[in-house]
Amino acid sequence: MEASLSDFNIDAPRWDQYTFLGRVKHFFNITDPRTVFVSERELDWAKMMVEKSRSGVIPPGTQVEQLLYAKKLYDSAFHPDTGEKMNVIGRMSFQVPGGMIITGFMLQFYRTVPAVIFWQWVNQSFNALVNYTNRNAASPTSVRQMALSYFTATTTALATAVGMNMWTKRAPPLVGRWVPFAAVAAANCVNIPMTRQQELIQGICVKDGNQNELGHSQRAAAIGITQVVISRITMAAPGMILLPVIMERLEKLHFMKKVKVLHAPLQVMLSGCFLLFMVPVACGLFPQIWYWSFVIHFGLLNTLSLLLQLAYCPKQEGQTRKGINLLV
Repeated sequence: MEASLSDFNIDAPRWDQYTFLGRVKHFFNITDPRTVFVSERELDWAKMMVEKSRSGVIPPGTQVEQLLYAKKLYDSAFHPDTGEKMNVIGRMSFQVPGGMIITGFMLQFYRTVPAVIFWQWVNQSFNALVNYTNRNAASPTSVRQMALSYFTATTTALATAVGMNMWTKRAPPLVGRWVPFAAVAAANCVNIPMTRQQELIQGICVKDGNQNELGHSQRAAAIGITQVVISRITMAAPGMILLPVIMERLEKLHFMKKVKVLHAPLQVMLSGCFLLFMVPVACGLFPQIWYWSFVIHFGLLNTLSLLLQLAYCPKQEGQTRKGINLLV
C-alpha cells in the first residue's frame, strides 16, 4: 500500500463545500453524464474500492487518482444512505441526457393539447422516478404517498399547461413557448413536498459539527425541501426561458424554415447544453451540510423565547417553565 494513502480519507470532499464554487465543482464531478455509460463491472469495482478504503485495506500499488475516480463513480451510481446501486434513469448523472430529451420535446411540441399532455406526463414520470431513487432512507415514503404525489404533480402540470395554453392563444407566440416552464415549476412546488411529506411530519435528524445527533427538526425539513424546490426550478429555468427566445428568432431565418424537421433535435441539443451547466449549479446553490447556521439561527430565537417566558410567565406551584424545543 502506498505510504501516502495511510491517512487518506475517501469521504473527505475534494473541494470546500462551504463555498458555492466548491459545491459546483463537486456536483460537476458526480453528475458527469459520461458515468451513465460505465459498465456494471466497473461500478462494482468502484464500490469495492470505496469500501476497502473506508476499512483501511487498500490494495498495494493503488494510486490516489484511482481512489478519487472510484469515489466519483460510487457517488454517481450508489445511494448515499443505503449504498445500494440506483437505477440508471433515477441517477443525478442521468439528469442531462434524460432531461435534455424531455425538455427539448416539451419546448418543441407545446402547441397541441395531446402533445402537451403526453410530454408533461413523461416529465412527471421521470421526476417521480428521480425522487423515488434519491429518497431519504431515514424517512421512508410509502407506495401510497408516492402514487398520490405522482398523481397530484401530474394533474397540476397538466392543468397548468393546458389552462395556460388556452389562456395564451391570443398572446404573442413567445408567451406560449414559456407555458411548459410554468407547468414544470408548478409541478415541482407540489411534487417534492408531497413526496417528502414524512420528513415534514416527523422531522429530519440534525447533527452538530462532530456528527452528534441533536434531535429531529420539522423546521430543518421545511428549509431543506424548500431549497430542493428552488434548486429544481433553477435547474430548468435558463433552458426553458432562454431557449424559447433563441428558437423564436432562429425559426424566422430563411434556412430554418426549410429544415423544420431539425427543430426538435436542435432544441434537444441546446437543452443539453443548458443542463450540462445548470444541473451542478442548481445542486450547488445550497450547502448540503448547514447545521451551523441552522443551530445558531434557531438557537438564538429560542433563547430569546425562553428568556421572555422566564420574564413574563412566572413559575406556578406544581408547574415547571417550559422552554421551546430547539428542534421543532
